[in-house]
Amino acid sequence: MKWDLILSNSFYTAISANAVAYILVASGLNVHFGYTGLLNFGQAGFAAIGAYSLSIPISRYDWPWPLAVLMVVVSSVILALLLGIPTLRLRADYLAIVTIAVAEIIRLFMNSVRFTWLTGGNDGLQGFTRFMENINPFPDDGITLWAQKVDGYRLWLLVTGWILVALVSTGIWALMRSPWGRVLKSIREDEDAARSLGKNIFAYKMQSLIIGGFVGALGGMWLVLDKQSSQPQDFSTTFTFFAYTIIILGGIARAKGPVIGTMIFLFVIQFVDITLQQATRTTPTDPTPLLPEWIVDENNFSQVRFIVAGLALAILVIVRPQGIFGDKREQAFDVR
Repeated sequence: MKWDLILSNSFYTAISANAVAYILVASGLNVHFGYTGLLNFGQAGFAAIGAYSLSIPISRYDWPWPLAVLMVVVSSVILALLLGIPTLRLRADYLAIVTIAVAEIIRLFMNSVRFTWLTGGNDGLQGFTRFMENINPFPDDGITLWAQKVDGYRLWLLVTGWILVALVSTGIWALMRSPWGRVLKSIREDEDAARSLGKNIFAYKMQSLIIGGFVGALGGMWLVLDKQSSQPQDFSTTFTFFAYTIIILGGIARAKGPVIGTMIFLFVIQFVDITLQQATRTTPTDPTPLLPEWIVDENNFSQVRFIVAGLALAILVIVRPQGIFGDKREQAFDVR
């Protein structure tokens, strides 16, 4: 077992540009669910909108990247309005039903053969990352982190991504300490009490949905910049539930919760994946794998990794249900 390679690869995965994308998506969901109590089961939809609002204008119509980023902002706001106007005056479960349905509609639309001319269909879109490559100040060789080689483009995304994470996390932290943020928390705890004090509950919920959706769209944008391809399968419902796992691990209603939760989540997933991969590998000089085939073999370790990683994460949640930095009082929501 090459433990230096396993640990260095797992550590890099926990801080990579892909991790930045998960942090942003989970941070937006934390605004919705953690601070406001909105049951958004379609955060993957906001991520998909952010990804394709960047990739379609650049790759199909050769827009300059500032206009494409502006399109990310506008499209995420429009989606939040379309979701929020018919549902936010109703019970929380209506928002949950609508968001998970709309997220799937968006994914299926992006995957549709009829609109392949626009979205690229199952093959996705490429060629929209040239602007990031052109402003990359790092050499193509990049650097070596421990035993992990990082090319210049990924290093550039990593550095700029963590700057973006710092700005977003600090902004959310400051907002939630403001009077506006305290109103959101009061809505989460008991919206009838907040309404009795003259607060416009619908307006505050809508503002929360817009802000969290925009942050999630930034996460989707960063995800496809890292992959250098926009593909519908990256935005399935599983993506949303991974984001829920992350904020529960890190701590609900904590600005740093998504950061710590993402690092733990991705480290565990990658560590288990590479360990199982090496433990099931056979070579001409060593034809016997470390793990017996009746437990796991090289054909199914990718499925077993989620079982093992899920068990490890479940144990952590059982030992500390409020997450690493969470407070048990933050887990009580008024979902009427």
